Amino acid sequence: MSEPAHDGDESVRIPDHDLDDLVSTVTRLVTESRKQAETLSRLTDTQPTEEDEEPAEATSDSAAAPTGDEAAGGQAAEDHGPSSIFILALDGKTYAEELAALTDWVHDLLLPVYGREIASGRPWCQQWQKHPEAVARLHALWLAWQQLTDVEAGLTGPSTWQRDHLDPAWMQLRTPDGPFGACTTSPARPNHRLLASPDPAGA
Repeated sequence: MSEPAHDGDESVRIPDHDLDDLVSTVTRLVTESRKQAETLSRLTDTQPTEEDEEPAEATSDSAAAPTGDEAAGGQAAEDHGPSSIFILALDGKTYAEELAALTDWVHDLLLPVYGREIASGRPWCQQWQKHPEAVARLHALWLAWQQLTDVEAGLTGPSTWQRDHLDPAWMQLRTPDGPFGACTTSPARPNHRLLASPDPAGA
């Protein structure tokens, strides 16, 4: 019995050096994601530490008493960090740092692996950071990736991420009537334009 032909194997084989680069990139991104998750966990942790409690005991009653605004939750809420890890709930420096980390993930992992070619039926925008919907969807996708590619997610975590998060998000972002509908449809003709949103006031 003759051996099966393997003529097509070479055309789909990923070169070892490219595979090593991809593995290195994924490892680095996973490490960065875990560090950010730990940072966010510390920011959103509302339980006071022993270090926090000691200065509080040393303060006078008048200094420890909350003001009217603090009692209403104004300043107190700020002291405990952001109330959400979703990027649209962040602002200022925190938003800029989160967007920079998201950009690294999109450019280093998402696009090289899942980007596919730009076409009229599959637009893309190099300035995707200026599209609020794209930022929101990609950030949600990244958060899910951090959770479902963690060891604790189990062996089916990556498959679940692709099926339940990547595919729907990619379909919404790169459909011709999605947020990039007026942007690049051919790699040779880069374009960026924000589409108008409905007027909330209905005017």
